[in-house]
Amino acid sequence: MSFHGQHILPAARDMKDFEKILESPYEYGVFLDTHIARLKSLYKAAHDAKKKMFLHADLVHGLKNDEYATEYICQEFKPVGVISTRANVILKARQKGVLAIQRVFLLDTNALEKSYTLLEKTKPDYIEVLPGAIPHIITEVKQRAGIPIFAGGLIRTREDVERALAAGATAVTTSNRELWDMY
Repeated sequence: MSFHGQHILPAARDMKDFEKILESPYEYGVFLDTHIARLKSLYKAAHDAKKKMFLHADLVHGLKNDEYATEYICQEFKPVGVISTRANVILKARQKGVLAIQRVFLLDTNALEKSYTLLEKTKPDYIEVLPGAIPHIITEVKQRAGIPIFAGGLIRTREDVERALAAGATAVTTSNRELWDMY
């Protein structure tokens, strides 16, 4: 299983990462950490290179992480999808017709149970599970939530990627450029 033929969703933390995504064979990528003033030029460059970029809404500096900012992002930049930990952001992204990726941090059993409640409310298109280096949790979340999984966080080796995919992840989000070259 993969996301539109991709096992890796390369995640850009800076301009060097983004430039590498532009030069890569990948069609899809993720903006992790950016500033609101850069979004227009970044999305234009991505569009010109025929790249479809997700935007991690929680990590856009200079923009409040709420439904109004999400509406602005969706209308102005038309990302392929929005990633967020916040329910109101996910609900607005779904309403605006972009893919909604609910990011959940699974620190312990309590966080896991709260995440299931959140997922019932937001009904995202995908769940990004962090850390993604725990295969049996990926399997459990996918089975219980019935929503496709992106695995992210603490994925450091090719074996980590393979284990996440074997556990049922649709794709792995990673800023580790060495892993981008392996797929």
